[in-house]
Amino acid sequence: MHSDSSLTVGLGDRAYDIIVGRDLLARADNLAAAQLTDRHVIIITDSQVAGYHLDSLASACSRVARRCDTLTITAGEASKSMSVLSVLLEDILALGVDRGVVLVALGGGVVGDLAGFAAASLLRGVDFIQVPTSLLAQVDSSVGGKTGVNAAAGKNLIGAFHQPRLVLADTAVLDTLPDRELRAGYAEVAKYGLLGDADFFEWLEAHGADVLTREPQALKDAIMTSCAAKARIVEADEREAGTRALLNLGHTFGHALEATAGYDGSLLHGEAVAAGIGLAFDLAQHLDLCTG
Repeated sequence: MHSDSSLTVGLGDRAYDIIVGRDLLARADNLAAAQLTDRHVIIITDSQVAGYHLDSLASACSRVARRCDTLTITAGEASKSMSVLSVLLEDILALGVDRGVVLVALGGGVVGDLAGFAAASLLRGVDFIQVPTSLLAQVDSSVGGKTGVNAAAGKNLIGAFHQPRLVLADTAVLDTLPDRELRAGYAEVAKYGLLGDADFFEWLEAHGADVLTREPQALKDAIMTSCAAKARIVEADEREAGTRALLNLGHTFGHALEATAGYDGSLLHGEAVAAGIGLAFDLAQHLDLCTG
């Protein structure tokens, strides 16, 4: 018996569901039947995630897809680049695709952003599904349609808005996530509490330790609340013309820190955001824009 939860990102004819629960990968043939059945499916993952989760998802997809292929990139932020994107697109085209293809991003934020941008670029836009495998990706980067790669001038400067057709946030995959990655993702969870949701912030103060020890219900609740908060903002301002900029809390400083570190893995994105949030509040206090 599965107790999945779901919500819809309401964007008219581009609306899509976010499903949160355990063991979703093995049930993807049922959960994503509308997106996968009788289609050419290409799963894009990285060298770290593949060993843990690729077989489960590929087996499920193969049960309903007309054809299922897999492509693997090198794990790490360095793969979020134009050079890797170019190779990925050529590899996809070599598989003989048409506009009926659906890309499935199985991985953290790097894989999701890269595969999403590939989907936006390929044949001027094809469908894709997000299957995020990190806490950060489940609560942030997989939702909202931002895709892209880094440039020498900075992070996420080349990309497109391209909404997924579905997000499957499987909390079971977080069992294999390194503790450091989990803590880094928690920074994005806390961000939603800081963006005007005092009740959620208080809940995190009471249950944050449970989230970080991967207590199933606490983890699910934190992910659902975070996704709902982001969905509301995306629905109101999909293209970041106004209120969606709130989601960048801590990111201006954070991206500068990541660029300085050289995207070499010494500073994770969530760690940079956590530091950036602290710096943002320090600056706000210095400018008399907040108290405390």
